[in-house]
Amino acid sequence: MLANGQTVIQLMEQLAPKHYAVENDKIGLQLGTLNKPIKKILVALDVTDAVVDEAIEQGAELIIAHHAIIYRPLAKLDTSTAAGRLYEKLIKNDIAVYISHTNLDVADGGINDWLADLIGIVPDNRQCLEEVHTDKLYKLVVFVPESHHEQVLEAMWRAGAGKIGSYSNCSFNIKGTGTFIPGPGTNPFIGEEGKLERADEIRIETIVPHSVHRKTVQAMLKAHPYEEVAYDLYSVDLKGRSFGLGRVGKLTEPKTLSELAEQAKQLFDVPAVRVVGALDRVIRKAAVLGGAGGKYVRHAVFSGADVLVTGDIDYHTAHDALAAGMTIIDPGHNIEKVMKQKVANWLNEQLVSSKYETTAVASSLNTEPFTFI
Repeated sequence: MLANGQTVIQLMEQLAPKHYAVENDKIGLQLGTLNKPIKKILVALDVTDAVVDEAIEQGAELIIAHHAIIYRPLAKLDTSTAAGRLYEKLIKNDIAVYISHTNLDVADGGINDWLADLIGIVPDNRQCLEEVHTDKLYKLVVFVPESHHEQVLEAMWRAGAGKIGSYSNCSFNIKGTGTFIPGPGTNPFIGEEGKLERADEIRIETIVPHSVHRKTVQAMLKAHPYEEVAYDLYSVDLKGRSFGLGRVGKLTEPKTLSELAEQAKQLFDVPAVRVVGALDRVIRKAAVLGGAGGKYVRHAVFSGADVLVTGDIDYHTAHDALAAGMTIIDPGHNIEKVMKQKVANWLNEQLVSSKYETTAVASSLNTEPFTFI
């Protein structure tokens, strides 16, 4: 069975929820329809004319890309322009385009974590450079018969409930007596139609982040034996986990700026990097941000990082970094291409586990616009 386009995007948004995106970012469906079966998905960094040709050759009905093809409202669709011809080709070949941009940057296990992994930033105590989203917290309360207490509790924990700071599987459980009268036509797990029933139950309370609250409620309802489940879900005035752009943390082992720059060339598969700072400086703590990170030099300085690895650094920003004692490795904007294979692999795992025959492939094209000579 093939997955519908909407189903594919629901899976994608488990990895990169739309509400993680920075304000006014151009994400989501930008062209075409998702209301169709999808046999193949092409994952690309950019949607260029050559990438669309690749999608046609591959038989892909959907392109999931990182960079938007529509940046501002269209006043007209002129097919004599380069952009117009691109849209026309996509429409004529019934290829939809979905964009996952800063939400994929911010996501836990997204682009910035992949880049941090590559340069060797230790996962433990890894922080973001700029916070853009804090997960709202809810309190989930549900009343469960004693016989199914552990079953329901485990289901909620597996769905992501019960995490407070560095602690997991957190809950509070109180024994009590539940009362109810099954109405006409009911099929109660306990009791008889029309008779008052008193049941030994346990009240479970646990914390649920906004990002998984629907998943948790669904898991709880599936594990619960009752026809009609008594539960409450209400917001609490507590700060949940923070998500943001960039990553900063200690390296697995200290390196000189020169050594880290050479390593970056190999790991990011780029022919050259630009370096700001003394090449013999020892780097113990690094910050990384995919894309254009010039405005995050101050954040890197404040975080205590010895180096910022990011793209599109301009001349004056480089001078400002030097004055602030910050070193920089600029491997270019195109290092975000790491998302192609990573997203394709992640989607394929989800599709296989859901028993869909839909497959995702990474674009083989290099969309780097610069030639290094």
